[in-house]
Amino acid sequence: MKKIAAGFAAFLTGMLICTLVSKSIYAYRLPMVSTCVPETKYVEHRVEAEGIIVAGGERPVTYLPGLRIEAMSVQVGDRVEEGDELFRIDLKDLEEKTEARNTEIARLSLQIDTILENQELARQKKELELARAREDYDMTARIRDTQVGRAAESYARAERELEEEGGSEEGDKELKNALQSAAYGEADAKAERDQAVKEAGRKVEDILLPEEEASELAVAKLERETLSADLQELKQVQEHQGVVTSPFGGVVTEIITGVGQIVPESAVLLISDESLPCQLKVVLDKEQKKYVGLGDEVSVKLEGKSRGLEEEIDYLSESRSSAGSYEAWLSLPEGEGIPGMSGTLSRSERGEKQKLCIPLSALKTENDRNYVWVLREREGILGEEYYVEEVTVRVADKNDTWAALEEGTVDKDSNIITSATREIQMGDVVRWEQE
Repeated sequence: MKKIAAGFAAFLTGMLICTLVSKSIYAYRLPMVSTCVPETKYVEHRVEAEGIIVAGGERPVTYLPGLRIEAMSVQVGDRVEEGDELFRIDLKDLEEKTEARNTEIARLSLQIDTILENQELARQKKELELARAREDYDMTARIRDTQVGRAAESYARAERELEEEGGSEEGDKELKNALQSAAYGEADAKAERDQAVKEAGRKVEDILLPEEEASELAVAKLERETLSADLQELKQVQEHQGVVTSPFGGVVTEIITGVGQIVPESAVLLISDESLPCQLKVVLDKEQKKYVGLGDEVSVKLEGKSRGLEEEIDYLSESRSSAGSYEAWLSLPEGEGIPGMSGTLSRSERGEKQKLCIPLSALKTENDRNYVWVLREREGILGEEYYVEEVTVRVADKNDTWAALEEGTVDKDSNIITSATREIQMGDVVRWEQE
């Protein structure tokens, strides 16, 4: 019996040892997880974005349009003083344009001379026509006056004959008829004289009327004057060997027309207006824009400056060049910043107090669904064990390090898995690394 009891005890001892070894090996092969419990804290939001300093205002540099740019002597961000070289004009192209202007001016001058010669011929012709018309008027008046005089003499003679003749009634009738005919003849002669003289006078008046203004001559003269002015400007460019200098000092903020292109009617380039303070332009994404608003005070750190600034957002709007982004502008103090250099905007905002906050690393997202791994305890084959449970959660707020969960999904005592020694899935048995 003693031998049996001793053997049974040895068997149980062996079974215990095997169980412990098996359990140890089993446990050793399980992934190790670390956990945390939700904390109560404020979820602080910090926005930090880099931007570029731009001029508070810009002044355009214009030049004689139509010329070709051979070389650009400055780049965006370069500082120039009054008189500094900005760009050069293509002298070969300039010479071609100068020759073209000379040719066109010569053509217009010939056209103007021809018009003036034709006008002189027309003037001489008009003077001749006027002289002849006046001669015709005088001659017509004399001839018609003579005819009226003769008709008057005929009437007077018929009247005398009637007075002198005291003959028969038949004779008197003939004389009266003759007198009547003479009277009609005199009246007709006067009427014809008046009509002829009027027509001759009207011809003189027509010739004396002023000529219509010759618009062709005026247009040609105006075109020649314009071309002559252009030619003088081109000669000035040639005198300066095509070098174009800055009319004022500042920083080049934009080059609108480049090498090989034609000088436009508008500006060739823009230079900062140093009478106005610079601005910092920062592009924010949609998330950052939630915590930066118009009029908000922000911290600004400019490139090369050790001292920070506290400024306000002057302008905030959706970016036209980048969909889904926003542009924030703020004015810098006078004398601060140089266009083209960088600056950093930063702002911190303490959110509302949240009861269930976990490290952002513990929050999982899949197909717009947020969830966490929660460590649960159960009775297993080898005794008490820990396993992974997937719990869908709703996020109330978050920043770069913390996520605040809405109440009702997990509680303040839940052990949220923050890390694992290898990949885990829902239902996996794990080891718990307790602090």
